[in-house]
Amino acid sequence: MSEKFKIDRLSWQGDGIATVRNADIFIPYTLPGETAEGNIANGICNDARILEPVQTRIKPACRHFKKCGGCILQHANDAFLADWKTQLVKDTLSLNYIETTFRSIQVSPPNSRRRAVFSAKRTKKSAEIGFHKQHSDILIDLLECPLMHPQIMQGFDAFREIAKLGCSRKTEIRISATVSENGLDVDITDAKDLEPKQTETLAQLCAIHGFARISWNGEVLAQLKPPIQKFGTAHVIPPAGSFLQATPQGEAAMVSASVETLTGCKRVLDLFSGSGTFTLPLSQHSEVHAVEFAPEMLDALVTAWRQATGTKDVTTEARDLFYRPLLLDELKGFDGVVVDPPRAGALEQTKILAQSNIKKISFVSCNPATFSRDAKTLIKGGYALDWVQVIDQFRWSSHVELVAQFTLARS
Repeated sequence: MSEKFKIDRLSWQGDGIATVRNADIFIPYTLPGETAEGNIANGICNDARILEPVQTRIKPACRHFKKCGGCILQHANDAFLADWKTQLVKDTLSLNYIETTFRSIQVSPPNSRRRAVFSAKRTKKSAEIGFHKQHSDILIDLLECPLMHPQIMQGFDAFREIAKLGCSRKTEIRISATVSENGLDVDITDAKDLEPKQTETLAQLCAIHGFARISWNGEVLAQLKPPIQKFGTAHVIPPAGSFLQATPQGEAAMVSASVETLTGCKRVLDLFSGSGTFTLPLSQHSEVHAVEFAPEMLDALVTAWRQATGTKDVTTEARDLFYRPLLLDELKGFDGVVVDPPRAGALEQTKILAQSNIKKISFVSCNPATFSRDAKTLIKGGYALDWVQVIDQFRWSSHVELVAQFTLARS
């Protein structure tokens, strides 16, 4: 039986929430203040019809909206999304009774996503490339994507040929495409082994489409030019499939905020450094010690640093900071830290940082919940949270990132 309801707010995942018979009902693709109706089943209404839209509702930018699982908030205007994502971080911090200054959100523009991982499968006549429908194993074949950098979309014809080579009729492969200074860096995983002729075909595809590099199940099969990423003054060739910030604008905002925090520090520690996103720009002002679990990423960092100009000393250490966080004695001599952990945060390392005498900490996070937890630990240890900079690299999604500045407040 169809019911009528009014949307009160959005969940942290971006679904509208209405209260019906004293229970929260989740209604995807709706906005606060709207009146809608539909059938409710198991606390969800998936067929809502908007009766009274709000002014913040706009026409979605993509034909695949509501089908592709990549975007869930294309129906909301930019001002609403900026306010909602900022408030999401504020509300998460408030759960730990944390208040601070918030800088204006930095939002990446459309068509700026420079790295994405697609699923691919063969069909009878061709292949499909795209994302899975939300909460489903149904693959949506992308014909357009207003998020992606044009170079990535231009690679789709080649991706379909790659899928024909790598997929059986019942399996999917994953295609990671990254925009580099010399063309796309393409990394294929979960694919079947290639025969010699297929390897030759893959190399030809690389040349025809101007790809910088193609890797297959962790092995580089063809490289026409180095897939360079520029971090500061350094030109880095990251390992195939390694982490890179989603947009150049998002990366620039994070680096700028961290450099601002740590300018004046003589010796800086970069925890979870990757291939040097923060290390190399910071090395223009400070000596930096980079710590990262993957040695191949540190090798790429060091190689780039040796060829760069205008940098101070950089040292590296391969170490799993989840199992072996740096101890208090090891933090001595550093006056600044940048921390950029995975979504799980850096609780054990943060507990030790909270006991240290490091003057400045730039904390980068892709998860407001774990950041709030770690921030509480630092504040209890005597640090002040000076400000938070919210960064939106993932337009039209519920994903949000941030950079925060902590200053040692205790004497």
